[in-house]
Amino acid sequence: MNRAWSDPATEAAILDDISLDEPWALIERFSQLTRLSGSDEEAEAVEYITDKLASWGIEHVVYHPTCLISLPGPATLRVVGDPGAEYVVKTPAFSPTTDGREIEAELVYVPGNQAAGITELFSDQRTAAGQDLRGKIVMTEGLGIAARGFDLAESGAVAALFINPGHRIHEGITTTAWGSPDLTSLDRTPPVPIMTINRPDGEELIDQLRKGPVRVAFSNQTDTGWREIPVIVAEIEARAATEDFLLFHGHLDSWHVGVGDNATGDATLLELARVFQRHRDKLDRSVRVAWWSGHSHGRYAGSTWYAQEFAHDILQNCVAHVNCDSPGCRWASVYENVAWMSEAADFVSAVIRDVTGQESTGESHVLRAGDCSFNNLGVTTYFMLSSTMPQDLIAEKGYYPVGGCGGNIAWHTEDDTIGIADRDNLLRDMRVYAAAILRTVNAPILPFDYCATVDEIAAAVGRYQAAARNMFDFEPTFDLLEALHDALDELYTSFDSIGDDPELLAFANDLQIDVGRILVTLGYTRDGRFR
Repeated sequence: MNRAWSDPATEAAILDDISLDEPWALIERFSQLTRLSGSDEEAEAVEYITDKLASWGIEHVVYHPTCLISLPGPATLRVVGDPGAEYVVKTPAFSPTTDGREIEAELVYVPGNQAAGITELFSDQRTAAGQDLRGKIVMTEGLGIAARGFDLAESGAVAALFINPGHRIHEGITTTAWGSPDLTSLDRTPPVPIMTINRPDGEELIDQLRKGPVRVAFSNQTDTGWREIPVIVAEIEARAATEDFLLFHGHLDSWHVGVGDNATGDATLLELARVFQRHRDKLDRSVRVAWWSGHSHGRYAGSTWYAQEFAHDILQNCVAHVNCDSPGCRWASVYENVAWMSEAADFVSAVIRDVTGQESTGESHVLRAGDCSFNNLGVTTYFMLSSTMPQDLIAEKGYYPVGGCGGNIAWHTEDDTIGIADRDNLLRDMRVYAAAILRTVNAPILPFDYCATVDEIAAAVGRYQAAARNMFDFEPTFDLLEALHDALDELYTSFDSIGDDPELLAFANDLQIDVGRILVTLGYTRDGRFR
């Protein structure tokens, strides 16, 4: 069935209205602001955006939720007995700390592997350390983010030192709680202090260990506590009264000045808000634009708060959410491993092809990252990440997997400055985002194929069956999934006969949303809908 919206003249008018003037001005301003969550410089960024929104007549609200935020402080590491052997180290957000006191212990090296790709980078499935490390400081490879610190829970180690894969140390966060924790997730931080070190220094310490025992002394601090953070929400209303909306969003806060992650995304949100406001008489559904704080220092605290606070509105009225993180970066010339849910894959790949002339590949199961805080509510999403560097260029430069900046290893470092942004790539990516959003909000019937989602779930059940071997029979589950696939096929065929009947179109869209609420939740959540 063909549910695609097509109005070349309208789409061309909107895409042609996209300019680099406002986005680049924002990038230049934000390249001078270290936007820590809840900080004064982040407040300057909020004022910049809201002043622009007000000047264009865009209705907006700034909320100030109180969230748990962790800002890394100083960390030290030195070799005991060697006055010259002091190393630059960092500590991630939410790491347990020594409160600045030095702790001395023997250093041991446990060989590990750097993440082979972005999926593994954010995975919480890691192998625990299996040796007696009581009283030791463990050094191993990795970024030291999220679940990796839990590998040491039963080891008896007193701290962990992670060797980053490059010359720069990447900032990060260690908690696995999504957003501010509740009473059931307060303990989702590592059991021991975490530190990170660059590869050359890490290799130097490994060389010292080959020659004999090494004792080190370390200290670290973080500023962790409940604080107010800003959440900006702007509303571009459709031409006719409707409660339906698409949520277009990204994070405002940053590590250092964070141009590629995520000033380019903030600029894209602002420019498309301007353009859609100018063309709101062409929109059949509303576009809600949001800038979150607490992404980097609260593990998606702002977007998680919004999902909790406005859950019923989102459940009933949000037709899709589109995350905007790291568009328009240097050398990011291709669309490989684009983040999209299975039901949106064909739709998004068609948009990319139409706007850029390029084919694309995607990650059909969206990562547990990037302010995708609405999975428990069953909302379809696409574009957590968009353009990236070609694999051959990544290999040529000796780069390794990172979680943003279009593949540039400046991600989460002091090097993520204005040189990471690329004007031509940004303009192209903004046009891709605009076309996808426009085609979604103007589609007579939402352009998502949940047969593909059923196929993804069936593939997951197939992996369960392979793991269970002959000990459990999943055949009844496969039968039910096949029946659901057939029923959806029949439903989608029936959509072809709806025509322009407004009541039937509304009914069809309600069915699409209801199916998505069930299947997305089934495929992406372990706890309840409101957890």
